[in-house]
Amino acid sequence: MMQKIQKFGGAMFTPVLLFAFAGIVIGVGTLFTTEAIMGDLASPDSLFYQCWNVVLQGGWTVFNQLPLLFAVALPIGMAKKQNARCCMEALVLYLTFHYFLSTMLSQWGSVFGVDFSAEVGGTSGLAMIANIKTLDMGMLGALAISGIVIYLHNRFFDTELPDWLGSFNGSTFVFMIGFFVMIPVALLAAFIWPKIQLGMFAFQGFVKSTGALGIWVFVFLERALIPFGLHHILYSPFYYDNAVVPGGLYSYWANKLPEIAASTESLRSLVPQAGFTATGFSKVFGCPGIALAFYKTARPEKKKQVLALLLPMTLTAILCGVTEPIEFTFLFIAPPLFVVHALLAATLSTVMYLAGIVGIHSGGAIEMASLNWIPLMANHWKQYLLMLVIGLCGTLVWFLVFRFLIVKFNFKTPGREDDEGVKFYSKQEYRDKQAAEKGGAAANSKQELAAKILEGLGGKDNIVDVTNCATRLRVNVKDISIVQPDTYFKSIGAHGAMVKGKSVQVIVGLSVPKVRAQVEELL
Repeated sequence: MMQKIQKFGGAMFTPVLLFAFAGIVIGVGTLFTTEAIMGDLASPDSLFYQCWNVVLQGGWTVFNQLPLLFAVALPIGMAKKQNARCCMEALVLYLTFHYFLSTMLSQWGSVFGVDFSAEVGGTSGLAMIANIKTLDMGMLGALAISGIVIYLHNRFFDTELPDWLGSFNGSTFVFMIGFFVMIPVALLAAFIWPKIQLGMFAFQGFVKSTGALGIWVFVFLERALIPFGLHHILYSPFYYDNAVVPGGLYSYWANKLPEIAASTESLRSLVPQAGFTATGFSKVFGCPGIALAFYKTARPEKKKQVLALLLPMTLTAILCGVTEPIEFTFLFIAPPLFVVHALLAATLSTVMYLAGIVGIHSGGAIEMASLNWIPLMANHWKQYLLMLVIGLCGTLVWFLVFRFLIVKFNFKTPGREDDEGVKFYSKQEYRDKQAAEKGGAAANSKQELAAKILEGLGGKDNIVDVTNCATRLRVNVKDISIVQPDTYFKSIGAHGAMVKGKSVQVIVGLSVPKVRAQVEELL
C-alpha cells in the first residue's frame, strides 16, 4: 500500500512542474498591468496594458484548468503501459463524466440539493470545467475519475477481442467500458459531493481559526513527510484546491495581486490564509545554514570537495525551491537532524506569519520574486525587509544548531565520513572517474548513470515499475535484498537512495526526467 501511495504522490507532482513558469508569467504580467504600480502606463486603454494582458491571460491557462490538468497528468505516472493513450482516455472520460453530471443536475438538481440555476463560484458549489457547468469537485474529483480510468486502462487495454470486433481493441475498448462506468459514478457524485462540500466549508472554517498553531503543524508535517514522498498529498489540496480558499491558494493569491499591490495594510490582514504556503522559507533561508554547517564541520582535507557538492545543491534549494538533494545528503546518515530541520522550518514559518508576512512562499526565490516581491514591493517593501532580517536570523539558527548537533553526536555528514571509500562526487569528478575506469573513453553521463542505477537496483529483471518526481527516481522492485546500499548510489554520481519496503527512491536531481528516460530505454 505504501508503494502505491508513494507512486500516487509522485504522479501528482507531474503537473506541478508547470506551475513555476506559469507563476512567473502571472507575477510579471500582474506587475505590468497594475495601475497602482505602473501608473497611467497600465491604464486598460493603453497598448502597453493590452499587450501585457494577452501574456497574463495566457499565464492563467494552467491555473484555470487545474482539474483537467491533473486528470490528464495522473496516468503519466500511474498507468502501467501505454501512458500516452491512457492520458487520452482520462481526458475523454473525465469530460464524459461531467457531461453526465451536468445533465443530471440540470434535470434533477433539487433532488440532490443543488441549485443548478445559481452562478458558478462562491458558495454555489458549481464550476465551469472545459465549458461544462458542473459540480465543483476540484482536484479531488479529477484525481478520482482519472484513478478509475487508470484502473480500467491497466485492466482492459490489452484485452483481445474477436477479429470481427478488432477495431474496438485498446483505447476504444477502455472508453466503451468507461462510458458506462461513468453513469453510476456521476449519479453517486450528485448524491454525495454536495454533502462533502458542506463538510469542506466547515473544515475551512476550522483551519482558518487555528491561526499560528495551524501554520506550525502544517509546515512541520510538510517537511516531515518528505522522506516518504507524501508531502505533495498534504499540500496539494491547500495550494491547488479548495481546502482553505476557493480554487486553491495559488490561484486565489494571484487573483488578489492587484488589490494587495494597491493596499498598504499588512499582508496577513489582506490574505491571512496565505500563511499555509510558508514552506519555502526553510528552503531559501534554512538550507544555506545547513550547507554552511556541513562545510564548517567537514575535515580540512575534504572542505574543497564538500564545497563543490554543496554549492549546486544549495543554489537549487534557494532559487528553485527543490530541497531533496541537500536534505537527502543527511536524512539517511543522521535522521535526528532531519527532525530538527522540520521543527526549525515550522518555527520560522510561524514567526513569519506572526510578523504579518504571508504570500506564495512555497517555492524558491524565483517563485517568491514573481508572485510577491516584484508586484508588491512598492507598498510592502518594509515587510519584505523584515522578512529578510527574520530569514537571515533563521539561517544563523540553522547553522548554529546543526553545527552543535553534528559535533556533539559526531554525525557523519558530508566530509566527516570514517570510511574513505564513501565519497561524494561532483559531476566532473564522476565523469573523470568513469573515463579512467574505461581507459579514457568518453561516456554519456545520463546513459552511464542510468546503467549504474539499474545495476544497483538489481538489474532489469528486478524492476516492477519506474516513475519520478522533481528530483527522485521512484522504483518498485521485486527483491529488495539485492538492491545496493545508499553509499553505492552516492559513489556513482547520484545523491543517495532511500528504501521503504520494496520501494526505492534514487535521488538524482533536476535531470531525473532524462535519467528516467534512459532507464526505461534500458528496460
